Amino acid sequence: MEENGGGGGNSGTHWWWALATTAQLGLAISSFRKGYAGDSRLMPLKAFGVASLFVGAGASATVSVLSAHGIHKVEDVMEVGAGIRTRLGVRPRGTG
Repeated sequence: MEENGGGGGNSGTHWWWALATTAQLGLAISSFRKGYAGDSRLMPLKAFGVASLFVGAGASATVSVLSAHGIHKVEDVMEVGAGIRTRLGVRPRGTG
């Protein structure tokens, strides 16, 4: 984890992800509340767009939380999992 510390540019990126989450969620909620108006043939496309905003907001919220907790790579997630297994008293998994 030393490569992530010491004045790296990754220190505040979680705020950008949180801002993206807020914008997507706000747009999704306002579109959902507005309802459907217009040509009925475009309704599936508009519904897909609103659903995509909700899914995107969830994904960017997840990235924001992981980034805020210092998890930037898959190896970081594996370290967290190993720590949880150790605290629970479960044997560590094999590396192979």
